[in-house]
Amino acid sequence: MSRAGETLPWWKGAAIYQIYPRSFMDSNGDGIGDLPGITSRLDHVASLGVDAIWISPFFTSPMKDFGYDVADYRDVDPIFGTLEDFDAMVARAHALDLKVLIDQVYSHSSDEHPWFAESRASRDNAKADWYVWADPKPDGSPPSNWQSVFGGPAWTWDARRGQYYLHNFLASQPQLNLHNRDVQDAVLGVMRFWLDRGVDGFRIDALNFAMHDPQLRDNPPAPDTNRQRTRPFDFQLRIHNQSHPDIPQFIERIRALTDEYDGTFTVAEVGGDDADREMKLFTSGEEHLNSAYGFDFLYAEKLTPDLICRALNQWPDELGMGWPSWAFENHDAPRALSRWCEPQDRKAFARLKMLLLACLRGNIILYQGEELGLTQVEIPFDQLHDPEAIANWPLTLSRDGARTPMPWEAECGCGGFGSDTPWLPVGEENLARAVEAQEADSGSLLAHTRNMLALRNAHPALHHGEVASCEVHGNLLSLERRAKGKTIRVFANLGDENIAIDATGETLASVNGATLEKLPPFAAIVVKT
Repeated sequence: MSRAGETLPWWKGAAIYQIYPRSFMDSNGDGIGDLPGITSRLDHVASLGVDAIWISPFFTSPMKDFGYDVADYRDVDPIFGTLEDFDAMVARAHALDLKVLIDQVYSHSSDEHPWFAESRASRDNAKADWYVWADPKPDGSPPSNWQSVFGGPAWTWDARRGQYYLHNFLASQPQLNLHNRDVQDAVLGVMRFWLDRGVDGFRIDALNFAMHDPQLRDNPPAPDTNRQRTRPFDFQLRIHNQSHPDIPQFIERIRALTDEYDGTFTVAEVGGDDADREMKLFTSGEEHLNSAYGFDFLYAEKLTPDLICRALNQWPDELGMGWPSWAFENHDAPRALSRWCEPQDRKAFARLKMLLLACLRGNIILYQGEELGLTQVEIPFDQLHDPEAIANWPLTLSRDGARTPMPWEAECGCGGFGSDTPWLPVGEENLARAVEAQEADSGSLLAHTRNMLALRNAHPALHHGEVASCEVHGNLLSLERRAKGKTIRVFANLGDENIAIDATGETLASVNGATLEKLPPFAAIVVKT
C-alpha cells in the first residue's frame, strides 16, 4: 500500500479507530449497539482518514465482563447480530478502504464455554488439561497466593473435580492452559476461522497473562510505592501468574499462521510493571507480532513532555526492534480530557492532544468519540455495569464512564444512538459534542482531527519516520521527526503559561495561537525545515 509517498505494509504508521460495539450505534432499538449499527456508521469512521477499525469483542458471551468472557469464539452474540451481519460489516469496511481488526481473548474463556464444561466434568476427560487445575494445599487453601485483577484470590474451588481452577480476572473467566499444545491448536484454529472470513488482523487481549508458572510458586510482595492500593492484586509482584518465558514461542506460532494471509496485522495489549520489556520481546524480529501497546498514556494522570519522550525513546529505530502502537484513550481507561486537564482547558487541550497523537512514531489508536472530545461520564452506583468498579467502589474510577453511547445527534436525548433507553446514559455534557453538531462547524475538533490525520498521512517523517530527537524543557516539548532527508519539528506547550520559542521553517499546522516565536498555553506548532 502506498501511504505518505512510500510503499509500506498497510499497518506501519497506521491510524486505527477502536469501536466498542455496545456503545457505537444501536440498529434495533434494544439499548445495545450492534454490528448492523457499526455498518451504518462506517462512513463517519472512513471520513476521519484512519486506516483500520478495531472492534472490541462481539462473540457469544454471558457478558459478565462484557464480551471478554467468550463462550463461543466462532459466533456472534445475538445482541450484536449474526455472522451474516459480521460479513456485511467487513464487506462495507473494505469497500471504504478500511481494514478490520478484531479482538482475540486467549488467556481465558467464559465458564460457559463448552471446553470448560467438559474440562470440569472429570479429571480424565479429553479436555481435562485445557484449563489450569490444581489440588488444594493440605489445609484446603488455594494452591498459591495469586490474586485476581478484579479482587480476591485467583483460584476458585470446584466440587466436581475436587480442585481449584485459576482465573486471573473474574471467577467466571477460567484460565486456559496454553502450555497445552492442543489448546494452542484450538485457539489458532479460531484465528484461522476469522481470517478466512476476511478480517485483516487481531488485537490480542491480555497476552502476558497467557501462561502461568506450572510450579505454582507464590508471588512475592510488591514494594511500597506510596500509591493507594485498592486491590489485593496490587500487593504482589506478579511474576508467576503471568509473563511466562514460553509465551514468545506461542507467539511464533501465531505469526506463522498470520503470515499465510497477506497483510495481516497483529497487536498485543501488554500491561503490568514489566510491560516495556515484554512488548519488545513479543514484537522483536520477523517471527513475532507486528506491534504492541501498553498503558504509558492510558492510566497517566497527566500528559507531560517527559512522558512523551520517555515513551518514544523506548522504541528506537533499530534493526530487530519492534513497532509500537499508542493510545491515549480506550474502553478500559478514563477519558483523557477528564484526566489531563481542568474543565476550562479541555477545548484547547483536546486540539493539542490530537496534534500530538498524530505526530507520534508508531501506530496510533483513536477510541470512539475521541475525535469529538468526549469526557468521562459519572455513572451512579446503581447504574454501574463494570464488575471492577462495582467490586472496588468507590475507589476505582468506573470504566463505564468511558463506555457511554456515542453521541451522533445533539438534539436527541439519547444522542441519536438508536434507542430511547441505552444501556448506559449518554451523558448530558457530551450531547453538545455530537457528530452532527461538529460536522456543521469547520473549526470543530472533528474537523481538526481529520486535518491532523491528513497531515500525518501526507508526510513520511510524521507517518513512519524516525525520532531524531525528543527534548524536554519544562513544559515545552521539542520533537524532531525525520524521513528521507526531510525533517519536521513539533513544538508543544503542555503548560498554562506562555513559552517563547525560536522556530524556523514552513508552518504545517498550529493550534491555540501558536506562532514561530511564541506558544500560548496548550499551544503547538508543526514546522517543516
